[in-house]
This record gives sequence, C-alpha cells and structure tokens, in this order.
Amino acid sequence: MSDRQRFTAGVDVGTECVKAVILGDDGNTQGRAVVQTRGYFQERVREVLDLALDDAQVTEDALDEIGATGFGARLVPGATHSYSEAVCHALGAYRKFPQAMSVVNIGGQEPRVIQVDADGNPTEIGAARQCAVGIGTFLMYAARHLDIHPTQLQELAAAADHMAHVGSYCSVFAGGELLERLREGASREEVALGCIHSVAERVAEIGGFQGPIKVTGGVAEYFPGILTSLATLTGLSVEVVPEPMLAAATGAALKAREESGIGPEPKTESESA
Repeated sequence: MSDRQRFTAGVDVGTECVKAVILGDDGNTQGRAVVQTRGYFQERVREVLDLALDDAQVTEDALDEIGATGFGARLVPGATHSYSEAVCHALGAYRKFPQAMSVVNIGGQEPRVIQVDADGNPTEIGAARQCAVGIGTFLMYAARHLDIHPTQLQELAAAADHMAHVGSYCSVFAGGELLERLREGASREEVALGCIHSVAERVAEIGGFQGPIKVTGGVAEYFPGILTSLATLTGLSVEVVPEPMLAAATGAALKAREESGIGPEPKTESESA
C-alpha cells in the first residue's frame, strides 16, 4: 500500500470571489487562496487553485479529489465532486463549531439560513425573497460610492448622528436610494449606517433561527459590522466562523475527502485544542 500523502482540494466559485482550500493527509488546511471574480470563471479557478497549491507547496498531481461548489461549480475543470452550497457551508462551519446551530451564509448574492444538526448535516434552508438578493454586491457598491474600504463601513456608520434611510426591499432600488441620499446631502456616515441596517433587515426577516447563529461568507469577512446589526435585530448571539470566506471551499474539500475515504477523519477545532 502506497504511503504517499494524499491531498484534497475544495473550490468555491462565487459571484464576487473564487476561493480554494487544500487539505492534507490529516485533514488540516495546508493551502488557501482567494481571488476576485472577473473575466472567465475558468481562468479564475485555474488562478486560485494554482495559488492554493503554491501555498500548500504541492503540485496539482498530488490532488486525489477536487470538490466544487458555488455559483460556478460546474466550471471547475477536473472536479471529481460537486456539492450544494448549503452542504458545504454547513460542513465548513461545523469544522469550527461542532454543534447544532443556525449557519447564516451571507455572500455576494442570496443570503441563506441553514439549520445544521448535531452531526453537521443541513436539515432546513431558508432563503431571502428574490428581490432581496445581491447583498454582497450591494455592499461593495456602497463602499465604492462612499470611498472607503469595505471593512470600514461599520466604523463610518458608528460616527453617524442618525440614519439615512436606505430601503431593504430590493438590492437594485437600495443602490439607487444610496445615491439619492448622497445627492440630497446626507453625510457618508448616515448613508453607511442606512446601508448596514438595510442588509441586516434582509437577513433577519428570513427568520427561523435555532440555536447559536454562526455566520459564513464574504460579507462576514469584509463587512463585520453587519453582524452587530443582525444581533441587535434578532436579539440573538451572532458569531463569525473563522475565515468565513473559505467556509464553503473547506466544506467542499471535507465532503470530497469523506466520500472518498481519504485518510483519518480530521479533528474538529474543539478536538484539536
């Protein structure tokens, strides 16, 4: 029996970013990479996979399995498995928090509330109404027009004396309202606060939260202030999953590893501590 090390990759092809994770023989993360989605999806997949492999210091021929997920999952060349985003976000969060929970995935497009059981399996999925999708894209748009880095949105909002209304019903209309508020003379701070409240309302109205709320996705990475507003609106504790943008890619790699029977079961964070 060969004693060579076996590696598994997970690739999450999203509308705003493409993410890749490389897991080693022991199931722990050896390499990771994120690139912005632009041009052809296949080219970004190739780019992010090369970067993750370089980070792991292994070559592509060392990969035994490649799990794909996300908006452009079918565009991952060489993928041996393809999984739903709900399964991957659930597994990625469960890796860090091995418990029953509500996983809130807030990415570039549709936010979801995923109920996860004590074994890490998604049991129920709640989604926002169609006109409320595009959260991540809207926030990037807002940051650009407010001339700040995305992570500074909460800091800017915290300096507001009051909130400029930015609707939560529709992402397209919200973008238009943002520009209207600025044209009317609202301060950048007031508009930033309005944007944060708008997004938090869209997620909170999905409802169905059970147990602790753990958040995955790029919004948690770039716009941490949204979580504070979500906690206020729901009255629940809200905690971000470490490396939230990589949660689905990690979940895809873990699922591919599980189905292929590669190596020992990786330890959860609590077991490794």
